[in-house]
Amino acid sequence: MPHKVKIQEIGFITHNVLQIRTQRPADYDFEPGQATEVALDKEGWREKKRPFTFTGLPDDGFLEFTIKVYPDHKGVTDMLQTLEQGDHLLLEDVWGAISYQGPGVFLAGGAGVTPFIAIFRHLAQQNQLEGNRLLFANKRERDIIMEAEFEKWLGKDFINILSEEHSSKYPHGFMDTQFLKEHITDKDAKFYLCGPPPMMKSVQKDLEALGITKDQMVAEELS
Repeated sequence: MPHKVKIQEIGFITHNVLQIRTQRPADYDFEPGQATEVALDKEGWREKKRPFTFTGLPDDGFLEFTIKVYPDHKGVTDMLQTLEQGDHLLLEDVWGAISYQGPGVFLAGGAGVTPFIAIFRHLAQQNQLEGNRLLFANKRERDIIMEAEFEKWLGKDFINILSEEHSSKYPHGFMDTQFLKEHITDKDAKFYLCGPPPMMKSVQKDLEALGITKDQMVAEELS
């Protein structure tokens, strides 16, 4: 049976990213980086489940999701924009293979950064951010999710690249072999991957070309 939870807060944190906080069911536990399937508790939508990552911490008294909306798709994320405080979501059990396994390089594309939000929040809480680096690829600067928080947590180890915009703040291009060579200083580290499947497949191939093994990589799925 799904868990029915009431929305406590909902609002946009970027032009196309919603942050939703809900009640937390009793005995509903997760590790930073894990996810669940979410459905809207509305007629015609209860069976349309989509995977979303928890971006709050395991000891918070609420659950938090940070979700990129896609209005063009006319699907679940588009409908999420219509919800208000007091509406309900339906949550399934917790799942997910991404968990913190030691200092390393986090490689994210767009909304793929969401599993890393809880991980970095937890590391900040534990005073264990040192030795970690986030390489983050987006189309435009306005697409960067939680830019200020990542800057605060990681400083110079928060490294961005933009594919569709030339910015004075961040380099232009893609997360390709050259970019990875420039920003990977320890090839014995752990490598955490999350983003659009075509991008992650390419990044995995580039990492392997640099001598990094699959055993060093943490992802939901490796090709």
